[in-house]
Amino acid sequence: MIKMTKVLGTKTLKPALLLMAAMLVAAGCSSGGGSTKAVEVSLDNRYTVDPETPAWQLDKKEETTDLTWYVNADWWNTDFGKDVVTKKIKEDLNINIKFITGDDTKLNTFFAGGDMPDLLTIFDSNSPVVQKASTWALPLNELAEKYDPYFNKVAAADTLNWFQLKDGKTYGYPNYSNTQADYDSGNIPAKTAFVIRKDVYEALGSPDFGTPEAFQKTMNEIKSKFPDMIPFGFNAIGEGTGSLGDALQDFIGVPLETEDGKFYNRNLDEDYLTWLRTLNAVYRDGAISDDSFADDGTGFEEKVKSGKYAAMLLDGTPQQGGNLQIFMSANPGKEYMAVDGPQSTVGHQPTLNQSGITGWMINYITKNCKDPAKAIQIFTYLLSEEGQKLMNYGVEGVTYKSNPDGTVELLPEVKDLQLNNADKFKKDYRMGEFMFFGHDRHKALSKDAFPESIKQMQEWGKGKLKPHFILENINPDQGTPEARGQTAINTNWNTTLVSMIRAKDEAAFDSTLADHKAFLDKNNWSKIVEVRSEKMKANKEKLGIK
Repeated sequence: MIKMTKVLGTKTLKPALLLMAAMLVAAGCSSGGGSTKAVEVSLDNRYTVDPETPAWQLDKKEETTDLTWYVNADWWNTDFGKDVVTKKIKEDLNINIKFITGDDTKLNTFFAGGDMPDLLTIFDSNSPVVQKASTWALPLNELAEKYDPYFNKVAAADTLNWFQLKDGKTYGYPNYSNTQADYDSGNIPAKTAFVIRKDVYEALGSPDFGTPEAFQKTMNEIKSKFPDMIPFGFNAIGEGTGSLGDALQDFIGVPLETEDGKFYNRNLDEDYLTWLRTLNAVYRDGAISDDSFADDGTGFEEKVKSGKYAAMLLDGTPQQGGNLQIFMSANPGKEYMAVDGPQSTVGHQPTLNQSGITGWMINYITKNCKDPAKAIQIFTYLLSEEGQKLMNYGVEGVTYKSNPDGTVELLPEVKDLQLNNADKFKKDYRMGEFMFFGHDRHKALSKDAFPESIKQMQEWGKGKLKPHFILENINPDQGTPEARGQTAINTNWNTTLVSMIRAKDEAAFDSTLADHKAFLDKNNWSKIVEVRSEKMKANKEKLGIK
């Protein structure tokens, strides 16, 4: 309960902190965020650019290039050159990368102080950092023309166009940027699933979770027959909504837009609210633990590893694949498996989301980069077939072999490690983790691309994905009154969601929901809807969606 008190006790501070962070980043970007003139490097005695050959294969620079790469995520593994994947990158490109990690506060420090890293990776495509990239980053199209034209052969044109700023240049390139063609290919697996331990499922006689009534009944049965387990779990809440926000809405197929194509407040969808009321009833029955609201990502992962949850709504199954594999390997016959889970009360089908065309991690080369030629070589290398195979499967002959049909498979000893010692597999090989420019179409080359623990979940998800392109990057521009209102509303909704599920009775649930609706009215909601609807219209025009 100490953790819970701490979380709820900070909720009133969050809007102010988030606003402050946004203002600092915006100020840093507008002031240049470092030098305003890019470093020029001479290619004399190094190489002559060739559109048909990756520059990293031509570069004769003997001195190892030291680069600093900031990743705006505390959880990122900062090791470089110790595992099979990054050791190969280090050798091929003759580079040494020092990774630095942090949160928005540390990011602000870079922009405020001007001491920018050579490369920078962030996650928020709506942030001022992205919108003002022209003030601190180098345009990739110009770097390619000057130092490595082969980049244009490996970069996706649709993705470059999507990230193009008003000046017609593209500064950032993401991983897992999926176009409509990628969705149509069937190579993109679902990443969301309602899962239950196989032993629990079988012991209960393959129970139903589809309706609110059945869900509550089954959770009570789990609580009664498996008292050492937490009947229902979900991704860590943190400052967001875990898997109980967008993920649950997608799972039950809440519409993406109104019937006339405008922004739809999915948080207030009656079908979704019915399921939140069900979760509140399940919580009051004692089948949802208070710790689930307070656990951070590490706390949640430890429970997954130990099989503490009987059932979970799990978003990001690949990210949890190692933890699920650890439990599966140690507990044969008890592995987590996907079942249909909660379903729409009004007949909607699941519309599961993936990373979309915006992708996930967005990578930049800053104006302070000491060797932009080497930096664009890294982008080209990691986006190429060679780089993609390395990141996913390691080194041919060392960790995998190629088959005559074009597929690849891990060597037996490597596969054994993947199955039976996930921690060592991760530390020694790092395959499937160093994914700054990863894409699922390369994972489709092998059955070994994903751990055994999530393959059944991905199979269950076939046919349930639907692009959410129209909802990407539709938040109001930072610095506007609408953006400030949106930030406050997001924070209010996150705490409202937790409060509703933890409400002591139905009256308290309704009162909390009513307070949120009033909060919307006080924070410019109608104007925010107008801005978002306009951006949805622009997205449709950009992508040719009618």
